[in-house]
Amino acid sequence: MRKAFKYRIYLTKGQQRILEQQLEECRWVYNKLLAERKRAYEERGESLRKYDTLNLLPIWKLTRPSMKLVHSQVLQNIGIRVDLAFQAFFRRVKEGAAEVGFPRFKGFGRYDSVTYPQYGNGVRLEGARLILSKMVGAVAIVLHRPVEGTPKTVTLTRSRTGKWFACFSCETEAEPLPLTTARVGVDVGLASFATFSDDTPPIPNPRFYRRDEADLKRVQQRKDAAKLAQDWPENAKQKGILAKIHERIANRRSDFAHKESRKLINAYGLIVCEDLAPQEMGAKSSRGMRKSILDVAWSMFICMTVAKAEEAGRQVILVNPRNTTKMCSHCGKLVVKTLRDRTHSCPYCGLVMDRDKNAAINILQRGLQTLRP
Repeated sequence: MRKAFKYRIYLTKGQQRILEQQLEECRWVYNKLLAERKRAYEERGESLRKYDTLNLLPIWKLTRPSMKLVHSQVLQNIGIRVDLAFQAFFRRVKEGAAEVGFPRFKGFGRYDSVTYPQYGNGVRLEGARLILSKMVGAVAIVLHRPVEGTPKTVTLTRSRTGKWFACFSCETEAEPLPLTTARVGVDVGLASFATFSDDTPPIPNPRFYRRDEADLKRVQQRKDAAKLAQDWPENAKQKGILAKIHERIANRRSDFAHKESRKLINAYGLIVCEDLAPQEMGAKSSRGMRKSILDVAWSMFICMTVAKAEEAGRQVILVNPRNTTKMCSHCGKLVVKTLRDRTHSCPYCGLVMDRDKNAAINILQRGLQTLRP
């Protein structure tokens, strides 16, 4: 199985300048490949394949010597990225999606990562140093945990706040946890982040965005005022502060999802969750609720749970969420509720319990039904 290991790297000013030049060169190649595929279809009705575009790279190098600043396999990976963007576009067209999203050109500063598709060819680790091709000197890397397995690819990423990271994708062996027959249904929500079908206490909703919303509003107002006054240095300063606040929120949310999903995997052998679509739910909700739905990040939590389960030998089942809140977990009748109704009170069998607990039991029962022959 594949596992990613992400580390912070620290660049000298010279190394940072070289990497930023490489990113801009990669951006130019990305836009050029995208334009070639677009032009080929518009002018000749021809759909260029991935290898058709990759064959253009040596030709472009003859007239653009700056492309030689970038490792050849990194340039080839750009062609793969463009091809994947078109594959996703055609898939959305085939599915009849409301917004198909044609691949877009990258603006200045909007290309933030380079990928070395073969570890050892252009990139390698030597102790606590990262050796990169076309780079002056070794790059300092903080190995806060050892790299496990066999490294396959390495991706260098620049964050919006100017931090740099190296992500190693490694081939590793699964490490199953001791077997357990414990099973649970998980109902995610806004009042509580997660409610369980057993006696485990609910996880409170941390509301990361709401906690820093006042800071975001204050900095955004300063940024808008600077832009209105055409004070571009101050505008850039406030934009950087804004990016740091958003990064802080994202880091807290990711840390929370990692820790809670790990607790779940350690405790249960079978976990049943709802197969949710938060983006669609947010689009149908009011502005305030849409903000809360996107802030709580159910998808991140469920994805991390699924990934950890694969390594630990656990089982995660995603079920259809339809009527899991309305259905009575005792008699199966549907009981209509509003968002204000926090208690499930069944007029048919007399069951009274917390609505989220009732939904979690329904989710578990629905998951167990999929296991029956």
